[in-house]
Amino acid sequence: MMYFLTKIRTHMVKLKASSKHKFNPKVLGALALRTSKIPMVKFMFTVGVLTLLAKVFGFYKEMVIASEIGLSELLDTYYIALLIPGFLQTVFIGSLNNLFIPNYITELSTSNKKGEFQTVSFIMITILVAILTLLCLVFSAYFLEMVFPGHPLAYYELIRSQLYIILPSLLFWGYSGMFGGLLEINNKFFFSSLSPILISITFLVCLFAFRAELGNMVLAVGTLAGAIVTFLFQLFFVVRKKILEFAKPVINPNIRLMMGQLPPKISSGLLTGLNSFVDQFFAAQLVVGSIAAINYGTKIPAFVVGIIIMVIGAVLLPHFSRMVNTDLQKAYKQLFRILKIVFFGALIATLFAYLFSNQIIELLFERKEFKAEDTLVVARIQQIAILYVPFYLCTLVCVRFLTAINKNKFMAWTSFWNLGLNLVLNIILMQYYGVYGLVASTTVVYIIASFVYVGFTYKQFKALKAAK
Repeated sequence: MMYFLTKIRTHMVKLKASSKHKFNPKVLGALALRTSKIPMVKFMFTVGVLTLLAKVFGFYKEMVIASEIGLSELLDTYYIALLIPGFLQTVFIGSLNNLFIPNYITELSTSNKKGEFQTVSFIMITILVAILTLLCLVFSAYFLEMVFPGHPLAYYELIRSQLYIILPSLLFWGYSGMFGGLLEINNKFFFSSLSPILISITFLVCLFAFRAELGNMVLAVGTLAGAIVTFLFQLFFVVRKKILEFAKPVINPNIRLMMGQLPPKISSGLLTGLNSFVDQFFAAQLVVGSIAAINYGTKIPAFVVGIIIMVIGAVLLPHFSRMVNTDLQKAYKQLFRILKIVFFGALIATLFAYLFSNQIIELLFERKEFKAEDTLVVARIQQIAILYVPFYLCTLVCVRFLTAINKNKFMAWTSFWNLGLNLVLNIILMQYYGVYGLVASTTVVYIIASFVYVGFTYKQFKALKAAK
């Protein structure tokens, strides 16, 4: 009993001392190690449940849109108006928000100028959004008819009208991404993961309650309203949890490092995002229905990857960012354990989906205009696509880790070579296997990329051990 009382007294003394030196790096290191002992399963379960709910709400939203709007000109123009802002948000703003987490955690462990770091990050987001907004306006004014030719003037005016309403969403998306990062850093995953559900609910409220008043602008307004509600929701909690701080903006070494990593991170995201455009470009040259077949055939793999990577990605980036600032070698070892669990767990699900691919497609899609012969084509595409899932998930886990240690230049170059390889394989395999060749090309690229990412990460680990 005396032994345990002594241990408790010693622990209380340490806590007391740590309160006097709240942001001492050693204290932060101890905090990070204690945090790593908190079961990540709890956080992953929270994110997983909310992500699944978000997917369900998102799917329901798409069903409602199809039912209420149908395959109409309004829906076509809405998706075109959303395409460019959505792509820019994912590539540019998403890259900045991903870099914010590891560099902010580094800031906490060094100079701890939280207010300065957050203020400079806000300014960077604002400037970036202003530039992206200007690019969208230039595109809509001068290049819209060139990229989407062959439509009447009213069609383009409808796109522009909706685009002008959607554009302010870029700013709210940017700020919400930073707020979400702050919440994740502080292990408030419930509040950060709830945002996609709020977006769908807000959109549905606009569609059901205000369609008569908003007319053709209802979808665009619903998108903007969802962005605003998410921004206000996350702002409320970062203020309530006393996470948000402002100070005079100063560009310190950590900010400078984040700025230096932004161009390669954006390049990596841009080149990766272009792969889907390349596939659709080649698919458009095949028989009618090839694009739709690819979209249906990759829905299940994309759904599985989307949920799993949201679950582990939201938790792992802040977790790895803490660990690399305290015990980098231990962080590598934990990464490799996670990779084994992810790979073999996904492999079991992949084998199941491969064996029952026909039954899955038949159950989900075969009705009305979707015939039995369509099921055979889509199921075969799904069997090819599902093979990349275990490898692609390992790549995405490595991406989170490499982002935490600021290896974004490597990822940019790898994305460049992946895009080139996909282009070459598309040209070759499409000639022999048609639409199946395009999907096989993507699968081969993802598998090769996985070996490259894991190999590079392991090489960094060996170099670290040799240095010690």
